[in-house]
Amino acid sequence: MRRRDWLRAGAYAAAFPAAALSVPHAAEAAQPQPQPGWRRARVVVVGGGIGGATAARYLRLWSGHSLEVVLVDPQDAFVSCPMSNLVLGGFTSMQTLTRPMSTLDASGVRRVRDTVTHIDTERRLVLLARGDAMRYDRLIVSPGIDLDWRSVAGLEAAHDSGRILQAWKAGPETLALRQQLEAMPDGGVFALTIPEAPYRCPPGPYERASVVAAWMKKARPRSKLLVLDANPDITSKAALFRKVWAERYAGLLDYRPLHKAVAVETGSGPGGTVRFELQSPERADVLNVLPAMQAGAIAREAGLVGRIGAAGGRWCPVEYLTFASSQTPGVHVIGDAIQVAPAMPKSGHMANAHAKVAAAAILSELAGLPPDTQPMLTNTCYSHVDGSQVIHVASVHRYVAQERTYRTVPGSGGVSDEPNELESRYAWHWARTLWQDMLG
Repeated sequence: MRRRDWLRAGAYAAAFPAAALSVPHAAEAAQPQPQPGWRRARVVVVGGGIGGATAARYLRLWSGHSLEVVLVDPQDAFVSCPMSNLVLGGFTSMQTLTRPMSTLDASGVRRVRDTVTHIDTERRLVLLARGDAMRYDRLIVSPGIDLDWRSVAGLEAAHDSGRILQAWKAGPETLALRQQLEAMPDGGVFALTIPEAPYRCPPGPYERASVVAAWMKKARPRSKLLVLDANPDITSKAALFRKVWAERYAGLLDYRPLHKAVAVETGSGPGGTVRFELQSPERADVLNVLPAMQAGAIAREAGLVGRIGAAGGRWCPVEYLTFASSQTPGVHVIGDAIQVAPAMPKSGHMANAHAKVAAAAILSELAGLPPDTQPMLTNTCYSHVDGSQVIHVASVHRYVAQERTYRTVPGSGGVSDEPNELESRYAWHWARTLWQDMLG
């Protein structure tokens, strides 16, 4: 394969991940010729979420299946965070959102079911929980987010006891929070607190409020839903959410900005009290307190998180052209863990896009070629406002070499005019295609 053809194939999917999710992959059809650098190298990917699984699969596909790729993740099944709010509203099941990771085996990705406990960046080794050490030539870290329990006093203990849940990583906790909602009496109060941005999936809490309100309207019509937001306003699709809440959930859903949660208290009965930095405390029968978020633990342990002032002490700074760590050679960081560029959301679609740019850059470097100098990313975030109607926001992000960051392309993207059922069909097709794109 000629150099420009190989770069074009990689750039197509990296620049237009939305298209790569919906049409036959240009990179798969191109079949690049194996390069000596690929045959000699091992790339280890830490984390099997949307970003990590996508990176692992595309490293194999774009190298003509000649590069050794190892994916380290303790799970044998992927559970999707996108669409998981529908489980809380009783509109879908966890089984619908679960996919086996074994489908990656067909791409030749070697999966190691374990947890990385330490990264030795000087010797380029990852240490596994079972005690093994694994060498790498290039490393992709896609650890997702962790909740910062320190930001809300008493929350970690309340979570560990099962009293106050977050369900911000889809799985058993999603079902447990659903059970708490079902146990709430008619006339009860459900309180959802939202942390200051940035956090994983900006539309996520507002979608959650909407689908839970839709369920409460039918099953608990005398109840109240408090949306207590630390931000000065809704951070995504604000006008659409405000319109939906006013027209459909007036008297049921009460949105209050500038409510920064700082502490929680629980007693012997159900529910508890949440305290705020400035406002009066609120008591609820079910509390869904979302604290501040930060890069996953292994990124922090490896020293990939920026200093306070550079990345807020919580996120990983990267060189946006390749998603290489700004602090550690040979390491790339993708997905929700990074310090995002302006207007770049921490979303599943964006993690899929990061993965493709990083994979293409690594393959270029191993082949002795420069990276694509003009990568572009696209993003679409769908939000259900009930069980069958959806709104969306879309954006296109172009790398600006002079600023060494991404900027949204003027006039690109946009938001829905209004909720509609057709977009619900689009949302489900998007989700299923995303899962196939990352896992095969």
